[in-house]
Amino acid sequence: MSRLHVFDMDGTLLRGTTASLEIARRLGCATDLVRLEESFAAGAVDPFGFASEVCRLWRGLTPRITQEVFDRAPWIGGLHEVLADIRRRGERSVVVTLSPDFFADRLAAFGVDEVVASRFPPLPLTTAPDPAGILAPGGKVTAVDRIRRLQGLDRNSCVAYGDSGSDIPLFRELGHTVAVNATASLRELARFHYDGDDLREAYRLARADPPTPDPVPSPTLPSSKLPSPTLPSPTSKEPTYP
Repeated sequence: MSRLHVFDMDGTLLRGTTASLEIARRLGCATDLVRLEESFAAGAVDPFGFASEVCRLWRGLTPRITQEVFDRAPWIGGLHEVLADIRRRGERSVVVTLSPDFFADRLAAFGVDEVVASRFPPLPLTTAPDPAGILAPGGKVTAVDRIRRLQGLDRNSCVAYGDSGSDIPLFRELGHTVAVNATASLRELARFHYDGDDLREAYRLARADPPTPDPVPSPTLPSSKLPSPTLPSPTSKEPTYP
């Protein structure tokens, strides 16, 4: 049975950081970005407000700088090996993230089959993003459902890896979940949790929990065609129980 492996990026594949924070450090606006992320985590800023503000902060961002940040980012160990094993088995990997597409899309070079991210204007950023293109936490569920249906898979064939509040809606919907270096609230929802710097260990947990096929319903026969029960003969012995 094929599977769909769904990875969060910030805090999951990126160890202890986010794409936005790594970009902000490179551009010298990390303090402003930390403040913004705290407001977002507290619910004071919605995903579109966050995206609009980072567009303002990142006016000097170029594709070259973005690639430099991506190459130097602290990716979790074993990422390439896990993606290669998924592909070798004929399964699929997808990254679903609220972060900008101009950063997350570069994961295709690592072997990710599909990336779903917030859609931003082309670099350099000169306009605000379209609100319709900004992904919210609930949008992760919508994205995964769309992808799995195209692959002919049910939710039981999906496994999600995440770390924080933006993964909660997806973890509530899927039965196969692995919390990676996660917050307490997400760990409570996860089937497994892993703390460390090797994605292969989290992946092993998921592989040990394969999807179960849906039960095949027994055929319903008309009452006239039901077989008559077989009664024991009077000489039959009573069954022996252990």
